[in-house]
Amino acid sequence: MSKTGPNLFRLVLCGFLALAAGSAWADEKVWPKPDWQTATPEDEGMDSAALAKLVTSGKTLRFDSLLIARHGRIVLDAAYDPYKTDDLHIINSSTKAVVSTLIAMLHKDGTLDSLDHPVLDLFSDRKVANVDERKRAITVQHLLNMTSGLDWDEGYNGGAERSIVEMTASPDWVQYILDRPMAHAPGETFYYDSGNSHLLSAIVTKLTGRSAEEFASERLFAPLGITNHAWFKDPQGVSGGGFGLALKPRDMAKIGYLYLRRGRWGEQQLLPPDWIEAVNHATTSMEATFDPGLSYVDQFWALPDRNVFMTVGYHCQVIMVLPDPDIVAVMTARDFCSLRKLANEISAAVKSDSALPAAPEAAANLATAVKDATTEVPSPVGAVPEIAAAISGKTYTFPPSPVGIRAITLYLDADPHVAWDIPERGSENGILHLQSPIGLDGIFRKTAQSRPWQPFAYRGMKGSWIDATTFAIDVQFIGQGEERSWLLTFAGDKLTMKTRGRYGKDVTVEGNVVQ
Repeated sequence: MSKTGPNLFRLVLCGFLALAAGSAWADEKVWPKPDWQTATPEDEGMDSAALAKLVTSGKTLRFDSLLIARHGRIVLDAAYDPYKTDDLHIINSSTKAVVSTLIAMLHKDGTLDSLDHPVLDLFSDRKVANVDERKRAITVQHLLNMTSGLDWDEGYNGGAERSIVEMTASPDWVQYILDRPMAHAPGETFYYDSGNSHLLSAIVTKLTGRSAEEFASERLFAPLGITNHAWFKDPQGVSGGGFGLALKPRDMAKIGYLYLRRGRWGEQQLLPPDWIEAVNHATTSMEATFDPGLSYVDQFWALPDRNVFMTVGYHCQVIMVLPDPDIVAVMTARDFCSLRKLANEISAAVKSDSALPAAPEAAANLATAVKDATTEVPSPVGAVPEIAAAISGKTYTFPPSPVGIRAITLYLDADPHVAWDIPERGSENGILHLQSPIGLDGIFRKTAQSRPWQPFAYRGMKGSWIDATTFAIDVQFIGQGEERSWLLTFAGDKLTMKTRGRYGKDVTVEGNVVQ
């Protein structure tokens, strides 16, 4: 894609879309102000029976939440225990689309003169390595489209996550990204690169003198009525551009609704309609082996053949916009999902553009499915073996490994809990000491929610005996889109721990009891 293509497209459409925004959308009366209106699926032309099946399948898909709004009204709002819809939820790479929205606002204001502005010009105060003509040619639009050409490895389409690991370990994330050598000419090819997104956040700070979080709080979150969020910052205080924002599902849906309504919110035109139109007509192929039909533009994913665009975060943190049926859908989850399948199933639940006859039985079944999702069912715990008393209170240490745990202690007495140590820069001796209550009756026990909100601080844990020597711990990082199963096998003074790391890779580490 040429660097001028998207902007030329925007200019051609700008006049027409401004008129359209002033007519078709000006009559829209339903806005989530201060919160969403609700309706039955049938009121909005959707099938309760189809949505009930979708809610039930969400358990298999490891969903934390599922929300669907049509015509500006919520017709489905489900949470999956132990997550609750009023909890903040990490949205992972859906953060990228929020940052790009801020860039669109700055361009609309004229603070950013052009999306074709050279990136290095915005960081002229830094000494950048590996500068050549290709790096000088990188524009803001290239960052938005993930076509900067910077050398980067993030595990996309397989591979490792080398660049993310190195960036997060570096003392200056922005400098690390800017210093990357070039692998391609800008605009030559797409590669999923969270470094591009973090530079966009840094550009927001360069142009406004404020973090992306501060700018978003005033210009985006306040108009939308988003009053509760959390946002991770890098060592220099730059809001995470590629990940790190936490929102509630209903507030995620507000961002989707802003896009569904062509950048309009009530009486305010927050985004230029041509920006929305470009997002809805993505032309950069993502070269995705898992779905060749995926396209990308401005930090949004798209299924052009389905007329669907969306924000997508690791483990299915998704804001999906379906313009044709006038739907916004939000999913948060602890595992990957098929975006195309979800889009198809949501579309299939639409039966009419107007209200359907009431369906009391189907509505009751949907209510039952939602209630079942919110209700925890005890899991088997197994027979308690003799070894339980012997290992309770003993500390086992591990060498450094991808598991990340350096020591663990189980307390299986009247106050069941687990204590473990992980490495963390800045903590005393470089070690962070953690502990959580653990349910031994098949029910999760939760930590208290931290104030202010902290990543991975809110946890649920339960344990069960698999056999006479093996104890399994299920760990839910509530609102993080993550869960783990720790399989602990005891043999004398030794402990073997097996778990599954990122991208489902099995990891094993062996430790010894502290004498």
